[in-house]
Amino acid sequence: MSQVQKQQQQVGDKEKEKKKKETILDLSRYLDKTIRVKFSGGREASGVLKGFDPLLNLVLDGTTEYLRDPDDPYRLTDDTRHLGLVVCRGTSVVLICPADGMEAITNPFVQQEG
Repeated sequence: MSQVQKQQQQVGDKEKEKKKKETILDLSRYLDKTIRVKFSGGREASGVLKGFDPLLNLVLDGTTEYLRDPDDPYRLTDDTRHLGLVVCRGTSVVLICPADGMEAITNPFVQQEG
C-alpha cells in the first residue's frame, strides 16, 4: 500500500467518525425506568423508557398523558389518559426527567398582589 493510499484511507476513516451521530444525553441509565417527557406545544407524558436513538427519538411503554386545562393551557389538570406504547419524535422533545423524586413546588418568583 502506497503512502498516498494510506493517507486517503486515514482521511476516509476520519470522515466516517465525523458522520457518526452521538447523543448529547446518556439515556441508557434510564432504560426500563419511568421517565417524564415534556414536548414542544405543551404536552406532557410519562412512561417506561424502552429505547432511544442519537436523535432522541424515544420509545415509551405504558405511557400516560397528563391533560391540560382547556381554559388555561399552562395548568395541568388531574385528568390523564392512557396511551400505551408510544414513539416520541426527538425534535419535539423539550425536557426528559426521571419520574422518581419529582414533586411540584410553588413558584418563588411570583409576587403576591395586595
